[in-house]
Amino acid sequence: MGQGRRRGLEVAVLAGVGLVCAVVLGLLGGAVGLSVASRLDRAPDLPAVSAASPKVPSQASGPETVAGVVRSALPSVVSVLVDAGFESGSGSGFVLREDGYIVTNNHVIDAAIVNDGTIEVVRSDGSRVPAEVVGRNVSYDIGVLRIDDQDLTPLLAEEAPVEVGDAVIVIGAPLGYDFTVTTGIVSAVDRPVTVGEADETSYISAIQTDAPINPGNSGGPVVDGDGRFIGMASSIATLARGSAVGSIGLGFAIPSRAVVRIAEEIIATGSSRTPIMGITIDPSYAGPGALIDTVTPGGAAEAAGLRAGDVILRLGGRDVEDADELVVAIRDRLPGEEVVVEARRGQRAFEVTVVLGSREDR
Repeated sequence: MGQGRRRGLEVAVLAGVGLVCAVVLGLLGGAVGLSVASRLDRAPDLPAVSAASPKVPSQASGPETVAGVVRSALPSVVSVLVDAGFESGSGSGFVLREDGYIVTNNHVIDAAIVNDGTIEVVRSDGSRVPAEVVGRNVSYDIGVLRIDDQDLTPLLAEEAPVEVGDAVIVIGAPLGYDFTVTTGIVSAVDRPVTVGEADETSYISAIQTDAPINPGNSGGPVVDGDGRFIGMASSIATLARGSAVGSIGLGFAIPSRAVVRIAEEIIATGSSRTPIMGITIDPSYAGPGALIDTVTPGGAAEAAGLRAGDVILRLGGRDVEDADELVVAIRDRLPGEEVVVEARRGQRAFEVTVVLGSREDR
């Protein structure tokens, strides 16, 4: 993997319109006081771009143009308004199911949950309706809302391949400007992004895009040239601490496969499962790789034969340069999935197959 260091490049989750001045590097939708953002201080190799030309919607107004895609998608997009006193703000969201279920980022609605605030959604027809929280998963930065409406228009959420160079369209409410549309391309896939702090940290194997994404876009859909949902806008990169928050062409989205899986589990059970290996990692280890500090008795790693002191170098064919990349690689898998782990014990390299465990998140 390319290891050119990029000093000063930081990732910030998108600040809501009510928080733009208060939070530069913290969480959107009311997370005043959480101001730690993780750095993207390496440049992983980008996947090779297919020689085939990406499907780029034209700027005219037919069904497969940008205007046509937006016209179809817009009824499925909402703005999310959070009233939680000093931690009020706004973000975006989209309709997952016609029976009232809406998906957004957890950090958009967190303040309302913590401070017993209220949430409203604004639909594309301008109507404002109250929403209740169904559940959330902090690990993936996903939250599910429900409104009292049984006749919504869901976004087309069938899984679609995503390649570098594909055209994308982002719809949301940057800086409170509801239903704003921006366009760009997929700049990279499987980009390891870490945002938040302590027990509020989210690890994302993100889609990177150059489509302008700004504070307030959080939770809004990213769709492809056919109008299919491919990701949910979640974070942006800023140049350095103290810099103004805004698009510099480095935006990140949670892939649709993770969003839909987590959201459907929350709707069905009120909770969701996060894959785990049953280990802790030594944060002081400089790499390359992730050094196992402890192994949970009876956990997935112990069952596979991993021990404290082993260094994990690859997981499921994906390079692991440090602890964050290991967590991102695990989160990109499913609970119960078998993954091949390549590791080093002293000077000996070896492989084991790990059946991932799970942790329930509410």
